[in-house]
Amino acid sequence: MSKVTAAMIMGAGLGLRMRPLTDDRPKPLVTVGGKTLIDHSIDRLVAAGVKLVVVNVHYKAEMLQAHLAKRRDVEIVFSDETDKLLDTGGGVVKAMPHFGNTSFFVINSDSIWVEDAPALPAMLAKWDESRMDGLLLLAEMSTAIGYDAQGDFILRPDGHVVRARGNSGAAYAYPGVQIVHPRLFADAPGGAFSTNIMWDRAIAAQRLSGIVLDGTWIHVGTPEAREEAEAALAALTAA
Repeated sequence: MSKVTAAMIMGAGLGLRMRPLTDDRPKPLVTVGGKTLIDHSIDRLVAAGVKLVVVNVHYKAEMLQAHLAKRRDVEIVFSDETDKLLDTGGGVVKAMPHFGNTSFFVINSDSIWVEDAPALPAMLAKWDESRMDGLLLLAEMSTAIGYDAQGDFILRPDGHVVRARGNSGAAYAYPGVQIVHPRLFADAPGGAFSTNIMWDRAIAAQRLSGIVLDGTWIHVGTPEAREEAEAALAALTAA
């Protein structure tokens, strides 16, 4: 199993679609099942052996920093984007000095999942940085809750992924969980940019792979989706 002991959680979004729940707090501090979204993510990472978590912050940054200061089970550092949001790719690039030349997880703060088999250890078992620049967790459309798109990626028999749009095959949703090597962001654009730019380059080089979640992904992007997530989480954990 590959050793990945660092992670980044994307916590700097404005949470506009989550209003009014985010009127008084950043989106990562919205609760589902009695736990904040960001604590759901950190708990998974700690269980998978992660020792360092970098969190980028922007909206109500002080509130998020104060909340995370209570944790003692993992080292947490912050990447400050209070002056300017850098989007998904730019945010990772700014935080890159914390990771050196080692691979790390990147997790969106609005995703939770109920797993039949632990997802992050499965990703670690599959991760091969000699052949991959990135490894994406994928969710079957039939088990994705709070997701209303048509699918993001197709998983090829050889384990590589391609975009769902313009290609044939079963489409999967992307739940916002990946392992990346810093090489994925080599020669990245400056300033704010989307990770999609780097993914497309890795897809062209056949260095972006995928693994399917054994469980149910719950996307928590709106107040309505949060209510759906509450009900789904209660039902799934009681089953």
